[in-house]
Amino acid sequence: MNQKVIQSIVEEVVSQFSIQSTPEKGIPIAVSARHCHLSRHDLETLFGKGYELAHKKALSQPGQFAAQETVSIVGPRGGIENVRILGPARNLTQVEVSKTDSIKLGLHPPLRKSGDVKGSSPVTIIGPQGSIYLLEGLIIAQAHVHMSPADAARFQVSDGEYVRIAVENERSILFEKVLIRVSPDYKLDMHIDTDEANAGLIATGTTGKLSKYAGPS
Repeated sequence: MNQKVIQSIVEEVVSQFSIQSTPEKGIPIAVSARHCHLSRHDLETLFGKGYELAHKKALSQPGQFAAQETVSIVGPRGGIENVRILGPARNLTQVEVSKTDSIKLGLHPPLRKSGDVKGSSPVTIIGPQGSIYLLEGLIIAQAHVHMSPADAARFQVSDGEYVRIAVENERSILFEKVLIRVSPDYKLDMHIDTDEANAGLIATGTTGKLSKYAGPS
């Protein structure tokens, strides 16, 4: 067997190995309806001293759950009842809504990553035992993907990076500038809001394909 034939075989083996080693770009998608995260102080203001949230349903991210409890949120144009609280309690209070929700409220929340509420929209939250007025805390959550470090290595992305997620169905849609969030506590999952889901006829459990994003940061 001559050297040229050997080289050809080697290249074919390497090529097949590379194809098999390429990670499947399937990202499970969860549709996130309007919801509220409460600090311990605000939880007690709304529900009473020492109140503990009741577990309703586990969420995709480990340790996170939808609570039995809901609140109402109010803006200058109107209110929305039965906004689900997600537990456990956090360090700060944050309300996440869709653009459609914000129009109903008459408010103008910015598009932000979760936790970035500085300078965001005010909102009033009403519970059974009291109410609070937040000077800032209402946002439209930026589409993002939760990943473990192992997933990040598999997809060759890093925390804080932006990617594209393509969903191919009867109304195919491409999500640009999707934020990657990496933590040992995370499970692979993309979060979008109800407006984004409706635009692409997407239900929880749909998968998308990840590719690199080359646009402006």
